[in-house]
Formats: sequence, C-alpha cells, structure tokens
Amino acid sequence: MAFTCAAGKHRRPSRMKRTTARAAGVAALATTGVLGAVAAPALAADNSVEQTGLMPVVTVGDSLADQLGAQAEAQAQAAAQKKAAAEAKRKAEARAKEIREAKERAAREAERKRLNAFVAPISGSYISTGYKTGGSLWSSGSHTGVDFHAASGTSVHAVGRGTVVETGWGGSYGNQIVIRMADGTYTQYGHLSSIGVSVGQSVIPGQQIGLSGATGNVTGPHLHFEARTSPEYGSDIDPVSYLRSHGVNV
Repeated sequence: MAFTCAAGKHRRPSRMKRTTARAAGVAALATTGVLGAVAAPALAADNSVEQTGLMPVVTVGDSLADQLGAQAEAQAQAAAQKKAAAEAKRKAEARAKEIREAKERAAREAERKRLNAFVAPISGSYISTGYKTGGSLWSSGSHTGVDFHAASGTSVHAVGRGTVVETGWGGSYGNQIVIRMADGTYTQYGHLSSIGVSVGQSVIPGQQIGLSGATGNVTGPHLHFEARTSPEYGSDIDPVSYLRSHGVNV
C-alpha cells in the first residue's frame, strides 16, 4: 500500500532539534564572554536537562537576557565607582601637595626674614653712654660707639647675619670681635670677658658670639658696640641710627 504526503506541508521540528539549537545559542554566548559568572546561577535555576540520546542538552530560560543586563549594569556601576574613587584620591593628593608646598614656601620666607633681620647686641639692655660723647676717657676725644649696660658674663649677640673677620685682643677695646655684615658694613663688640667665635665663621642674627666683661680701657663691665664702614678704627658711624635703620628699637 502506498502513502503520499500532502503538497506544501512541512513537519514541525522535533524537540531534539529545538533543544539542540537553543544549546548552540548558549554555547555562542559562552564563547563570546556574554554569559558570565553571574549568569551561571540563572542557568542552574531556570534550565532543564533533556536527553537526546547523544548527550545532555541544557535549555536556557527567557530570564537570561534580563540577568545578563543586570550583570552589565552592575559592572558599569562598579567601574564608575572605581573611577570616581580614583579621581577623588587624585584631587586629595593634589590638594595635600598644594598645602605642603604653601607651608614650605612660608617656612622659607620666614627663614629668609629671620636671617636678614637685626637684633640688639644685648637683650633687654639700654645705652649707658651715647655715641660721640666727649671726654678724656677716649683717645680720640669722643666715644666712637655706644655702651650697652651689662654685667660681666652677659650673653652678647651678633646683631645680624655676617662673617667674623677679627677676634682677640684689641688694645683699649680689650677682647673684641669684628663682623663683616651681609650688607657690607662692619660691627664691633668690645671689652668681652669671653669670645665664642673664630675668624671665618658665619653668624646669624641673635647668635651668641661671646660674653660681656671689663677687659681693656674701662671703668666697669659693659659692652662697647660700634658700627663701621670698614673693619678699621676711625670708620665708625652712628650705631643707634645704624640699628634703627635695620628695625632695632634702641
């Protein structure tokens, strides 16, 4: 007996073919990396296994696309958060550097001002004998500097930044120190009981250079201070005006 098929009719694909096609799609997703670690639990929860007679085939549920989309969105959010954190860190580091550099500049400026400042040769003292005071006590007939009241052993300071050019016995000045200042002038400190610096040594404002005393031609302990245009005797200038011109209140 012969059987014929009706023209134009097609057979519906078998369950095995449908399942195989869907498995191939899943394989393609896995190959391209779209199906990731987050999708794996979805496969386990939403998939079923069909037996084709050849091998188990996994069928993928319709919610996979939603879960893959959620995975991509979560990854994008994590990337954005990481980028924002990196940018915040960069800004914080830049701000910290800016603050540090500002503090360093301020410290350098403060140090520059300190080194260029002038101070009184003896702290908290006063002038007991003025400049150009006349009398037989001085060989030139007048006082070539000023005397600061000070008991023996009082700390004597460099009035400004400079270099020591002379130390030791200075005749009527007793033990003395002469300093070439940074501005090219000279200062002298006489009648010292002790000398604490040496020739060639650099000094800064307020640095102790010796102790006051009563060496040389004196009637009592004090500090004789001179301002000069050269290191030599006879080049003296008004020491009070000199100190005041450099901001020292005497």
